[in-house]
Amino acid sequence: MINASVFNRRRQDLMQLMGDGVAVISTSLERQRNRDVLYRFRPDSDFYYLTHFPEPNAVAVLSPGRDQGEYVLFCRDNDVERERWDGRRAGLEGAVADYGADDAFPIEDIGEILPGLLENRKKVFCNVGVYPEFDVKLLNWVNEVKAKSRAGVSAPHEIVDLSHILHELRLIKQTEEVNVMKRAAKVSAQGHKRAMQRCEPGMMEYELEAELQYQFRLGGSHYPAYPPIVAGGKNACILHYIENNSELKDGELVLIDAGAEIDCYAADITRTFPVNGKFNQHQREIYKIVLAAQLAAISRAKTGNLWNEPHETAVRIMVEGLISLGLLKGSFEENLETEEYRRFYMHRTGHWLGMDVHDVGDYKIDGQWRQLEPGMTLTVEPGLYIPDDDNIDPQLRNMGIRIEDNVLIQREGNMVLTKEVPKKIEDIETLMAS
Repeated sequence: MINASVFNRRRQDLMQLMGDGVAVISTSLERQRNRDVLYRFRPDSDFYYLTHFPEPNAVAVLSPGRDQGEYVLFCRDNDVERERWDGRRAGLEGAVADYGADDAFPIEDIGEILPGLLENRKKVFCNVGVYPEFDVKLLNWVNEVKAKSRAGVSAPHEIVDLSHILHELRLIKQTEEVNVMKRAAKVSAQGHKRAMQRCEPGMMEYELEAELQYQFRLGGSHYPAYPPIVAGGKNACILHYIENNSELKDGELVLIDAGAEIDCYAADITRTFPVNGKFNQHQREIYKIVLAAQLAAISRAKTGNLWNEPHETAVRIMVEGLISLGLLKGSFEENLETEEYRRFYMHRTGHWLGMDVHDVGDYKIDGQWRQLEPGMTLTVEPGLYIPDDDNIDPQLRNMGIRIEDNVLIQREGNMVLTKEVPKKIEDIETLMAS
């Protein structure tokens, strides 16, 4: 678990960027699954990044320079009866003692107290548009302060989207975050290896998913970072396939895209392997192209290179491979220019990774691809998806192959956080045989 001092440092870093403003950050809402059943609660990433507070129905307020304390937390008070049914609460004392708040108030009192925290502040920073109902309440509180203008009280004259500055802080991972992400990667890797070892023809996709989920939970993950994809055969050509209810057949491949979440930090791994443990010749040909593209793309993910370089590198290698197999016609340059390859490779080669699977942070600055910097964490995940087309060799049709790893940019080179999961053909076959 990340030390409380880290969250205090994050709040201080943010407040230094706010100037004479106040930040009001709400956490996620509890969501109804059906009737009186709720989805398991997961805090808002921005809120959790600054507070580490895991409970619903809470609002954090950061007021730089406030004499009575810069960090105020509104949260649920202790309630013996509700805690008997729904579990323990930190309460107001816990918010201060365990989560570093300078002061804490019952969430029911926010309408009476928050307007006073907005007085004589020039700006209000908040997650504009994320929680529309809360935005309405915040505007009403600002208007309450405006109504005091004749008493000499000034109201904020500007509402600023907090993400503009907070997400740049989140983009660069500090040592403590990297350590949690390494743990998430390790737990995820163990799940993927278990799936490879347990896979056999005749299993259902959801049975293989159960092996993953078991290992994730055994490793301390409360839930996966996103709905796992377990796609056998032609299902692997559906990029976000999550039904996971088909039979895994002898002679076909299975694509698994799944990652565990640890303390709200995600891993994101994809591996593709033969259901029966042995790649056939046609599967090997496509797989080798994707693996070569992925390894080359990872080599371009380093400090000083542009964000788009790994993608461009992967595309070039896969275009060459597709031409060599006769799946693309014409010259290499023509296929790059016309982007005919997008028939087989239609997505980007990666995305930022962190508290959100598709994590925050701009990919371009002033219209230009940004440079990679130490502390950035991204996925590298090229793939090829061969459609069911009469003009394509029947042995290649309905084959989807993707290989994805999590990469930390370092001052010199990079670190592949998920390298524990085999991806060379011989290593996969050896593990599955064991």
